[in-house]
Amino acid sequence: MSVFRREDSSASAGADQRVRVDRKTKNLTRRLEAGDVAVINHSDIDRVAAEALVACQPAAVLNAARSTSGRYPNMGPSIIVDAGITLIDDLGTDIMALKEFDKIRIEGDAVYNESGDLIAEGTRQTEATIETNLEEARAGLSVQIEAFAANTMEYLRRERDLLLDGVGVPHVKTVFQDRHALIVVRGYHFKEDLQSLKAYIREYRPLLIGVDGGADAILDEGLTPDMIIGDMDSVSDRALRCGAEIVVHAYRDGRAPGTIRLDDKGIDYVLFPATGTSEDVAMLMADELGAKIIVALGTHATLVEFLDKGRAGMASTFLTRLRVGSKLVDAKGVSQLYQPRISTKQAGLFVLIGIIAIITALAVTPAGQALFGVLDIYLSSFLSFLRSLIGLSPSGT
Repeated sequence: MSVFRREDSSASAGADQRVRVDRKTKNLTRRLEAGDVAVINHSDIDRVAAEALVACQPAAVLNAARSTSGRYPNMGPSIIVDAGITLIDDLGTDIMALKEFDKIRIEGDAVYNESGDLIAEGTRQTEATIETNLEEARAGLSVQIEAFAANTMEYLRRERDLLLDGVGVPHVKTVFQDRHALIVVRGYHFKEDLQSLKAYIREYRPLLIGVDGGADAILDEGLTPDMIIGDMDSVSDRALRCGAEIVVHAYRDGRAPGTIRLDDKGIDYVLFPATGTSEDVAMLMADELGAKIIVALGTHATLVEFLDKGRAGMASTFLTRLRVGSKLVDAKGVSQLYQPRISTKQAGLFVLIGIIAIITALAVTPAGQALFGVLDIYLSSFLSFLRSLIGLSPSGT
């Protein structure tokens, strides 16, 4: 992703700024506009959230929580600060009392209302403070790895039937058998990766599976998803009504808050109760139903990315990749290694077009016209010779 960068943040000048407030960063970025101040409560800002914030070009980001708690070296704060956006964190819950469109003033590490009253004080993040926080987080990373391993074993115990035997995968209309399946998650560099796969999609026509907001990413590229999988909290109504089959990822006990929205709109769906993430559910379904190749776009592939997602349940992603095995291919690998194939029919068509182009070029030149005249004489003589062999007169009688 190209990063928007400002030389000087306007929030530093002490001018009144309009705020946008939401406890969920992904909800806030849907309405955040350039020049607004984003007010969030996001511990350990991850890379996806940071890139979404930067894309909105806010004047500043005010975080009630610590942007790096020390659990692990997360990527988000450096992305925001490198983009020239003011980041003040650890402001406390008082900052969340601000209302949408309230005006505030930022001076140093402090935030004031329009009347000049102090709302909260926090810590302004710089490259130096972020590096210090990351060094401390790296020192404690071993603890997170141990917790990750424990979560992995717990997930295996709960979902061994699904992982090992595919028990619980629902019946769906979409046919996966022997087809390629492209699973699109609104994750790291998903837009660029999806654009780079256009030729692959045209040639192989894989099943297009959008994981929640990934369905909107597919539609934005002029394509139509075959299936949408997720808890339905970040997918648009446009995507839900595009004709794709809907699979709702439910909790293990069958609870699925997302079904309320679908029931209200009269949209049919299939339930898939399972622990883990929706992208894991999509991979397990594609594998169990016979997909030949599973291409993952925008998903998580490294340990730091698993931790960056901020969920203990990310252990499921690790085990899911072990389950899917050699079928799974990262989208970046496909875009770098894939070369469009030229069929015999296409090659023949190219040759024919080339011959026609040469004949047309010759026909409009004096030398070409002379050549065609000579060829016409030889052709007429040859035809006369053939007629004489079979006993026909020049008139054909």
